[in-house]
Amino acid sequence: MSHDDILRYEEVVEIVRIGASLGIKKVRITGGEPLVRKGIVDMVKMIAEIPGIDDLSMTTNGTLLDQFAEPLAKAGLKRVNISLDSIDPDNYRKITRVGDLNNVLYGIRAAQMAGLTPIKINCVVKQSHLEPDAQEVGRYCDEKGLEVRFIKEMSLENGTFSRVIGGEGGNCKACNRLRLTADGKIKPCLFSDLEFDVRELGIKNAFYRAVGMKPESGKKNKINRFSNIGG
Repeated sequence: MSHDDILRYEEVVEIVRIGASLGIKKVRITGGEPLVRKGIVDMVKMIAEIPGIDDLSMTTNGTLLDQFAEPLAKAGLKRVNISLDSIDPDNYRKITRVGDLNNVLYGIRAAQMAGLTPIKINCVVKQSHLEPDAQEVGRYCDEKGLEVRFIKEMSLENGTFSRVIGGEGGNCKACNRLRLTADGKIKPCLFSDLEFDVRELGIKNAFYRAVGMKPESGKKNKINRFSNIGG
């Protein structure tokens, strides 16, 4: 994606501001990995100051939380979801390709100390939460007072998804979520090709159309992949 296509922070904040005026109360910053973007703490502060936003959270892989947890909390972030699929250092490195498990564990402790709670752990499984890595993650979360969500592997192009164990994700009947992509598209459902460009349509119009055309249930997304739309 061209850098020129990516929303500037000021654009993101204005989109959230208008969304808040239309009744949106919760915002989650996700990615990719949001903590690698320069100035992320400033953006968190700007969003946290928007009237009407009473729940501001972030999904992160946790590797940079050790240095960012306290500044994020001071900026107004309320809580974090941390991706963690294994607590075996070798398995973690294989899954993430380059990750160091210790950095994540340091990040979790830093988030606890900063008060970014409740901390929710997102653990992706192949088929079941009874898999060995998932069971170990579950035990770790019990020991550390963390909430764990087990998420079965999904495929946008094949339309495969299921209810999140321990969370509300994947429950189409209860879903009221919208996703704002990095290049300014509002998507009413990840498992749909529908998207509404805030730059072309105007922010309010994009919101209205996204909500008005939100499907009853997700099917397939033929134009996106998780690698380009975010986790």
